[in-house]
Amino acid sequence: MSASTENAPQKKSIRSRVQKFGSFLSSMIMPNIGAFIAWGLITALFIESGWVPNETLAALVDPMIIYLLPLLIGYTGGKIVHDVRGGVVGAVATIGVIAGADIPMFLGAMAMGPLGGIAIKGFDKLVEGKIRQGFEMLVNNFSAGIIGFFLAIFGLLAIGPIVEALTNILSGAVDFLVNTGLLPLTSIIIEPAKVLFLNNAINHGVLSPIAAEQVASAGKSILYLLEPNPGPGVGILLAFAIFGTGISKASAPGAMVIQFLGGIHEIYFPYVLSKPLTILAAIAGGMTGVFTFSLFNVGLTSVPSPGSIFPVLGLAAPGDFLGVLLGVVLSAAVSFIIASLILKFSSNEGETLEESTAKMESMKGKKSSAASALHSNAGTAEAEAEAGSGAYLDKDVNKIVFACDAGMGSSAMGASVMKDKVKKAGLDISVTNTSISNIPDDADLIITHKDLTERARQKRPDAEHVSVENFLGSDKYDEVVEDLKQKKGVEESSSAGTAAAAKASVNKIIFACDAGMGSSAMGASVMKDKVKKAGLDISVTNTSISNIPDDADLIITHKDLTERARQKRPDAEHVSVENFLGSDKYDEVVEDLKTRE
Repeated sequence: MSASTENAPQKKSIRSRVQKFGSFLSSMIMPNIGAFIAWGLITALFIESGWVPNETLAALVDPMIIYLLPLLIGYTGGKIVHDVRGGVVGAVATIGVIAGADIPMFLGAMAMGPLGGIAIKGFDKLVEGKIRQGFEMLVNNFSAGIIGFFLAIFGLLAIGPIVEALTNILSGAVDFLVNTGLLPLTSIIIEPAKVLFLNNAINHGVLSPIAAEQVASAGKSILYLLEPNPGPGVGILLAFAIFGTGISKASAPGAMVIQFLGGIHEIYFPYVLSKPLTILAAIAGGMTGVFTFSLFNVGLTSVPSPGSIFPVLGLAAPGDFLGVLLGVVLSAAVSFIIASLILKFSSNEGETLEESTAKMESMKGKKSSAASALHSNAGTAEAEAEAGSGAYLDKDVNKIVFACDAGMGSSAMGASVMKDKVKKAGLDISVTNTSISNIPDDADLIITHKDLTERARQKRPDAEHVSVENFLGSDKYDEVVEDLKQKKGVEESSSAGTAAAAKASVNKIIFACDAGMGSSAMGASVMKDKVKKAGLDISVTNTSISNIPDDADLIITHKDLTERARQKRPDAEHVSVENFLGSDKYDEVVEDLKTRE
């Protein structure tokens, strides 16, 4: 085996880890984009140099950027780690770095939020099963309060000064690049990183926090234009539409509309990956755009998300509209010219994955099946051989999840396409989209871009996985649907007794109340003890009705709340009780579960 072959998995793993870390950073910003845009609009309109200056309304600007936005980031970061409890502790921890700094603490929030989540999660694991019955709510509340208390002080005295110094260094570096005219060189890093699906990590995890501070002091920031500029991507797609071949030429016009108007940049990444030299066009286009933006001293007032031409122009600072538009147009023109030369004069060798697969199957004299697109968990040669044999999917599929880095744009389009195919096939299967970091536990089949499949497999190794080159138009969708139709056909012809037995299986019991604490926690404690004494291997936990997990099999609620729980999870079994602490139904449920074992 060659050294390069040996190093390939390691390189892929490193890239996967980088993507995963970048995705984690951006996942703290993405859910709060609406708040950033609201703040950006208020800033653009009402500050002294805004479109319609208003001293009274401009008073909203500082509290939002100093308190609201960092606290939202800290809460989100903690919630990602450990649900609502992690979010609350993360927000409390974040207020420490806010109070100890003179600048907006976005980077501090991105550090303290997850730290708060990790701390309370560790405590909850430490005391799991050790809290006396009736004391659950007391312990939950005081543990969160005490841990938040110490983390807030730690943030104020230790983390705040460090983050403030780091922020000043990064801001100084940006100012240096701007003042020396070297800012366009950042495209050498940004454009290739985007194609490796690090676009959201770069924009929301690195550039946006620094840009927000520049907006607070100058009313705009050029950093908001570095990654979201749709010019380089649309130029490359236009070149493929004119000089491309086969599927790439036919699909490029539609991709242009989605990328430029819809702001889904991920759609042009597969085109660049299919012809790697075109990354030079992306870099040159990006540098041209940044140079133009710098030349005209333009910027945006908030992060444009998605990176469509509409929010890019709509968020331009007062007087900067034409400069921003010119930068986008010139970057598109340069990337188009260079990509066209590459496509016109380079060889047409190197088929797409779909073309190679079709050719291989044609030579073998058989049709490609969806199973050939599925990767075994172990990735062994034997498993791949079995997958290529046209066998049915290994597991029953009730939920298909399209996953990408941010869980928006490209995966949403793929899910829309598949949802239509599933509906036309008459299949009762849920199709949805999300970010890789938020893939639900009940996902049976996960569809990702081939460069993101490794991360998705690490997140859900027990699910089926399909890799595609292009979310918008993959032949594998039809193959998957055909395979599912055959699988469902086999299931429909099976005995009713088997289906009933599967439905009767209970692996997770959820006690749900309005707040997900106090009474439901006590009920879960009682049931957990009964289940343990009965020797049943069944998870018992508690939560709020709004956060009932998708994999809940049996949900126990107070009779006044059962209807809400049923609306949330109509496919689960439901038990109503009068009193969480002492209901005779618990023994009946346990006896019933014992008969199902």
